[in-house]
Amino acid sequence: MTENKPAMFKLFDMYDVSAIEIKDNALKPYMNFGGKLLVKSYGRRNTQLLGNTKVNLIERIANRLQVPGHVGKKHKYITSWSSGHYNKTMKIVMRALAIIEKQTGKNPIQVVSTAIENGSPKDEITVIEQGGARYPQAVDTSPIRRINLAVRWFIVGAYGKSFGKKKKIAETLAAEIINAYNGSMDSYAVSKRNETEKQADSAR
Repeated sequence: MTENKPAMFKLFDMYDVSAIEIKDNALKPYMNFGGKLLVKSYGRRNTQLLGNTKVNLIERIANRLQVPGHVGKKHKYITSWSSGHYNKTMKIVMRALAIIEKQTGKNPIQVVSTAIENGSPKDEITVIEQGGARYPQAVDTSPIRRINLAVRWFIVGAYGKSFGKKKKIAETLAAEIINAYNGSMDSYAVSKRNETEKQADSAR
């Protein structure tokens, strides 16, 4: 007699997340791609340590999209898509996932996972003050910060390529993630990762 196993939920009932491969063992415990029909935590996070890792990474990308961050003087302007509304930002992310699937022919969740691995720095610099002198010191980057930096750079790169241009934010976000997946220097996240790691190497 064969045992009936419970069916696994697909993410948005579209993307299979059961076979997502994360090669970086340091990031694996902190990357959450659980299958859900509705990726929304309603702001409820585990109050214990590492509670942010309980939130699905697709939701974290959408949340970050609501606050793209400051790049030069561009923070003076407010875009129509950066409105703070969950529905609008999640639709942008879902359109970006559809573009990724169409252009690569692969599971877009796997593409996002690999892009985060390629766009996250393993070390960076901090400033240490001793005896009135300040000097840079190379430090290892924690896995959670690595993920946060990669997601932030995805949004900042996509924001810069769509601001004041004809391209939509969903198109530039998809292009940013695909370039990071391929390890291309056209990706803002990959270029920032290389720059950060070079600064850390020079500060050792």
